[in-house]
Amino acid sequence: MSTLRRMPRETRRRSYDQYCAAARALDAVGDRWTLLVVRELLAGPRRYTDLHADLPGVSTDVLASRLKDMELTGLAERHRLPPPAAAHVYELTERGRALLPVLDALAVWGAPALAERRATDAVRAHWFAIPLLGVLGATAAGRSGTVEVRIDEGVFHLRLSADAPPSYGDGPADAPAAVLTLATETCTALAGGEITPAEAVRAGRITVEGDAALVGLPDGGP
Repeated sequence: MSTLRRMPRETRRRSYDQYCAAARALDAVGDRWTLLVVRELLAGPRRYTDLHADLPGVSTDVLASRLKDMELTGLAERHRLPPPAAAHVYELTERGRALLPVLDALAVWGAPALAERRATDAVRAHWFAIPLLGVLGATAAGRSGTVEVRIDEGVFHLRLSADAPPSYGDGPADAPAAVLTLATETCTALAGGEITPAEAVRAGRITVEGDAALVGLPDGGP
């Protein structure tokens, strides 16, 4: 029996062997779970245990395999935090972070499929960060600031900048310029383009504290 046959399927490196940019991209990120690992790491460095907790359904073997592949393809790096943490974390490289627009496009395309939440669906607050980055980044009109978003499932924050690509993080923000409080259902509606931030505020579906103009409203609110 050959060496390849003895290797578990999830550890094999596969390629489409096509001289095509899309095929080359899928060689790197086309495996199941890879782009969702990228989604998690776009929020910042994460420990393996944290990644596993926020990727319900992935096995430990598959997650370890995806992270190893991402290191080999230059999408992520593993390094040790200084004391007192002294833990290993995974962090995206510049090439890995450049996948944000790809995930944004996928989120826009997939938003209509969120019309109904299935009983088996897991959810984490920061999973709404990517679609909201697209929505609020467009309404910010070149302004910079951090927006803290509070929904039913938890808290995350968005970093909007006139001089750098937008980014996001899990948990509360340090000194946010604006704080949005809304229901998960409203998050979904915003992501799907069913309502604008201004319309949601006027309808009482979003409460805004702080810099209202940062989220597409006149200073002082609706």
